Amino acid sequence: MKTPFMLFAFLGLVVGIRGAETPSPRLNILFVFADDWGRYAGAYRGLDGRPTINDVIQTPHVDRVAREGVVFKNAFVNAPSCTPCRSSLLSGRHFFQTGRGAILQGAVWDATIPTFPLVLRDHGYHIGKSHKVWSPGTPADAGFGGQAYAYQRAGVGSNNFSDNVTADIARGSSLADARARILAEVRGNFGDFLAARKPGQPWLYWMGTTTTHRTWIKGSGKKLWGIEPDQLKGKLPGFLPDVPEVREDVADYLGECQAVDAYVGALLQSLEEAGELEHTVIVLSGDHGMPGMPRGKCNLNDFGTAVPLIVRYPGAKPDRVIDDLVRLPDLMPTFLEIGRVTPPAGLYGVSLIPLLKSDQQGLVDARRDAIIAGRERHVGAAREGNLPYPMRSIRTRDFLYIRNFAPDRWPMGAPLQATAAQPDLALIDGNTRAAFPDMDASPTKTWLIARGAAPPWKKHYELAFAKRPAEELYELKSDPDQVKNLAQDPAFAAERRALSERLMATLQAAGDPRVIGGGDTFDRSPFSDPEDSGSPKAGKAPKKKKI
Repeated sequence: MKTPFMLFAFLGLVVGIRGAETPSPRLNILFVFADDWGRYAGAYRGLDGRPTINDVIQTPHVDRVAREGVVFKNAFVNAPSCTPCRSSLLSGRHFFQTGRGAILQGAVWDATIPTFPLVLRDHGYHIGKSHKVWSPGTPADAGFGGQAYAYQRAGVGSNNFSDNVTADIARGSSLADARARILAEVRGNFGDFLAARKPGQPWLYWMGTTTTHRTWIKGSGKKLWGIEPDQLKGKLPGFLPDVPEVREDVADYLGECQAVDAYVGALLQSLEEAGELEHTVIVLSGDHGMPGMPRGKCNLNDFGTAVPLIVRYPGAKPDRVIDDLVRLPDLMPTFLEIGRVTPPAGLYGVSLIPLLKSDQQGLVDARRDAIIAGRERHVGAAREGNLPYPMRSIRTRDFLYIRNFAPDRWPMGAPLQATAAQPDLALIDGNTRAAFPDMDASPTKTWLIARGAAPPWKKHYELAFAKRPAEELYELKSDPDQVKNLAQDPAFAAERRALSERLMATLQAAGDPRVIGGGDTFDRSPFSDPEDSGSPKAGKAPKKKKI
């Protein structure tokens, strides 16, 4: 006769065996990755301890994900330019380790590089995407199987919210009906994706809206979202002129960010209706900072590299803010760990799962103390000879150090029309390549060029467009907007030297072509080859093309 102890032990063994035979299902992954979406969401309001743009934006759905999940206060991209950032994100590598994926125009994907979507697919995941994953580059959306896994039959209106809603209103629709049409497309594409999976199959869905990428409708922030530009007075960073034209430009951008929030709300609704919410990891982020703005996109200052990163992880302690310095390449090993797949060796990215599963907030892992970033070529013809603007940076909790390898070149591209006796402001306002081509055309860009380097805006103009010294150093506590370069200040010589040595040692160890050998790899063919014949030339109005 079995004793009660022996019986319980036997039952426990059976339960243990059954548990080993039937592990819990793998989690789904919903990844919302918006083009040019900088660190703007209500969830970031107040985290900087001073007035900022986030005081104005309203993002209730993103904020819900934050309350039910984790906000990463200090998340940064590896490269503040669409294609190289996405090359790094997909592969978990430094951007400069991705071959011709390290540049934007002229990029070609190296199919030998593993990417998390295709690795998850090969390990049983149903994968799908709507809109942009990897672009511009050849082939489009490489790293996600091109268009083989595209779900956008319901419509692509969510890529240009203000344009499409404004057009609907002009045709007689109400604002509510126009907005509902766009959100129905978002739900329709996601619904088609869910319907295509096998029963019980885990899935990865990438929603890559480009609505936060210029252009958008002037005045749409106020008209479509009720954002009053003057609410931004006193909240803009110091390198942006605090004038009505710039405040309206920022308000219009925030309207597109609020459109992203509406898309998140539509996807959350679909998840709940499908009964999938509590079995899905939700990740929200963007590929770099604000476009068409000084120190934003294509710049290594925080305004260009800081992005939102908000994660809802089922079972993890919610409503936390984590201060650790993290980078988007960390998502590749994170997603593979969610899928129970061993990541390839030699990644730059490090899984965020330990941070997500921790009960702590604030600083969790002291080893995450620095971010490496950089860029090479953005618009191919921005400089003579199709040369890039090579720069690298290291960002710690206290300092940002930037190395400009070719300070004789124009950081935002050649001035072109900007130095004409009478600049064609209409051309500049509508054509990115008309002046300083590495900054997107925008009302802010046009406003600055119209005033040139004359007082009282000379400092703003120079911070936006002027050539830069070989080294830049910013103390973050005293100078959060990063406008006072301390690289030549003797009081900070030790910090500059230490950061320079750490940056160069890291780049050497990672095999950065910019610092090993001759150091001119990215200056030569194929990285400096002319743009394809279909690209618009400077001075001519281009077709609407998001880069």
